[in-house]
Amino acid sequence: MKKILTVIGARPQFIKAAPLSKAISEASGLEEILLHTGQHFDEKMSDIFFTEMKIPQPRYRFNINSLSHGAMTGLMLKEIETVVLAEQPDLLLVFGDTNSTLAGALAAKKLHVKVAHVEAGLRSFNMQMPEEINRILTDRLSDYLYCPTDQAVLNLNREGYANFDAQVLRTGDIMLDAMTMFSETAELHSRILENIGNKPFVLATLHRAENTDNLERLRAIVEALEVINRDIRVILPLHPRTRNIMRESGMGSSLEILEPVGYFDMIALLKNCSWVMTDSGGLQKEAYFMKKYCVTLRDQTEWVELTECGANVLAGAEKERILASTAQIAGKSFNVADGLYGSGNTALQIVTHLQNSL
Repeated sequence: MKKILTVIGARPQFIKAAPLSKAISEASGLEEILLHTGQHFDEKMSDIFFTEMKIPQPRYRFNINSLSHGAMTGLMLKEIETVVLAEQPDLLLVFGDTNSTLAGALAAKKLHVKVAHVEAGLRSFNMQMPEEINRILTDRLSDYLYCPTDQAVLNLNREGYANFDAQVLRTGDIMLDAMTMFSETAELHSRILENIGNKPFVLATLHRAENTDNLERLRAIVEALEVINRDIRVILPLHPRTRNIMRESGMGSSLEILEPVGYFDMIALLKNCSWVMTDSGGLQKEAYFMKKYCVTLRDQTEWVELTECGANVLAGAEKERILASTAQIAGKSFNVADGLYGSGNTALQIVTHLQNSL
């Protein structure tokens, strides 16, 4: 039996872990151990995802959060190393681009344990983003690089990965697996639409440090959302950190601000919104899966294929630019072709590869 240690810590990683954990549990010759760093720690940002999606409870759970990037990554590295030494896994599996991702990859590689990176090869080409640093370093440490798109494979080829001792595979996107797996269940269990009423709405989220740590950017985004809210209501499930920053800076709002929502409620909101406005990476793709246009409140995106096909409009954090970007998609029927992210069998492809490689 080959042992896989999976490191997760943030909301998007719980979603990605669900279909892969299920596929591993059904595969012969593989055992998974889950480790939760605690990067997202409260009930609405963490525990609800384990409950809703029936992810196995982590064998190891830390409480490492609300620290600087260096302190958080360093403490995670120390604790994950302890688990790697105790469990002696054949492989450590990480997702995406968080501090948990990088800490897991570093801990494993220093102890000569193979590393697999799900969502490898993504690039925003903005080194001011901590996520960009995390994903570049994690890719370089990884033995198996599971790429969600052709563009991700191309990025790694351009960086010379053919010369490295690593395998690059185009597997499709694991979040499409999750959306396919839980879409019907979400419709049966979510009650959020009953709570917010049936008037048309725009779904917005706002949590990236590049926006929340810069009050000028944050204020411009909120002001743009306020203008949009005059014509169509804006529903804003708000990260606790963003809410605190807005409160402390005296930034009032007439938007419909919700507590963070679980995955099932988010699917229901995506299915029924008019369009999406976000600085999240994952929500850009989920909007596409649900055939909704997206205005991205960032200067760059790692999901460049969405901007190239017209499903996503980059708006940055300038009020007038955001409003102009919104005008491009408001009332427009979604007519972008499918197929950018595979066919929803990413977990099976990854597990099959691991069975044959370990």
